[in-house]
Amino acid sequence: MQLRQMFVHPMKSARGIAFERAFAGSLGLLHDREWLLATPDGQQITARAYPQLVRVQIDLIPGGILLRYPDKAPIFAMTTVYTRPHFAQVWKDGFDACHGDERVDTWFQSLLGIDCRLLWLGAQSQRAFKGGPDKMSFADGYPYLLVNQTSLDDLNRQLAKPVSLRHFRPNLVVNADYPWVEDEWQVIRIGEVEFDVMKPCTRCVLTTVDPDTGVKDADGEPLRTLVRTRRLEEGVCFGMNLRARNQGILELGAPVEVLQERYAF
Repeated sequence: MQLRQMFVHPMKSARGIAFERAFAGSLGLLHDREWLLATPDGQQITARAYPQLVRVQIDLIPGGILLRYPDKAPIFAMTTVYTRPHFAQVWKDGFDACHGDERVDTWFQSLLGIDCRLLWLGAQSQRAFKGGPDKMSFADGYPYLLVNQTSLDDLNRQLAKPVSLRHFRPNLVVNADYPWVEDEWQVIRIGEVEFDVMKPCTRCVLTTVDPDTGVKDADGEPLRTLVRTRRLEEGVCFGMNLRARNQGILELGAPVEVLQERYAF
């Protein structure tokens, strides 16, 4: 079993970037979920409500990001400008982030038709991870999301129109021998980095949004099939949430080892 693909999503809900080599730390892959679109009072804005966000393309540049969208002039967001504290709310977590460039806010306001702010996580995150000493990015609840390609293949065999990995926005993609075997993992090692497998990832309407067009599937797929086939104790699930035990460099092709499973027979 190997690490087959890696994706960094610099801005929550925007398009991810594929990498062959990346630094993995306690916050996640380097630069993952460092930017967040929010309402004026700091509530997160995501593609669940504004699916066109999945078409926002991010280029990482020294000191910031370049934002692009079809038929719009690109714009830079530079971290040196994001110096003003601004409250941010991601689900139940409230914490301070950074605001700075009203030009970028206007760019997004013209895209979504609402008043909004682009926030930067800051040089040091102020968001606590589940009340512990570690910190979190703007990700939903865990630093990493892993998907098993074999499970996606099994899901696609049940669909009239196959979906891509990008529908599920993973960070790490592996190729296990069997579908859904990841449900049994408790501790894994990818290359030099060990991960606790925290819980299955519950899924929502965002999986029905085409990552290229931003249009929701008329039949509600693949969520409709997942509701029928993957309803677990945690909810309707696909993929696994991870937390890194150490830090290091991940490279495509790195071996993936299962160090501990949840069930002993």
